[in-house]
Amino acid sequence: MTKVEISVFLSSLLIAGVVFAGSDPIKQRQALMEDTRDGAKVIGAMLKQEKPFDAAAAMGALMVWKKTAEEAGGLFPEGSETGYDTEAKETIWSDRAGFEKALAEFGEKVDAAIAANPDSLEALKANAGPVFQSCKNCHEGYRIDKD
Repeated sequence: MTKVEISVFLSSLLIAGVVFAGSDPIKQRQALMEDTRDGAKVIGAMLKQEKPFDAAAAMGALMVWKKTAEEAGGLFPEGSETGYDTEAKETIWSDRAGFEKALAEFGEKVDAAIAANPDSLEALKANAGPVFQSCKNCHEGYRIDKD
């Protein structure tokens, strides 16, 4: 995939997610998390050397993560604890301060990775690793594992 194709693909995912999700916070957050997962697949494939390093694709995925960091917190309002096969744990609402802290940490890691502007596989590894760790930390406390 060329850089242009990857950018178009990632942009279409964001648009499709917004259109699909409408105004329902559960559907919106599910679409946002699917986009986040897709960004992780792009970076993960590079880190596993399944795909060649592509700085533009990596930055595109990091920007998707930035969108998640900025928008996710507002997509868990009271009353959206159940429905649409949500993977959100009850602890999001019972430990809101912890959840907000985890999202803030994710945002900080994403911002640092973007600021580093990784221009090699080694730089991507160094900067994406902390982001993936913050994802894992949040999932452990605030996401139901259905796999």
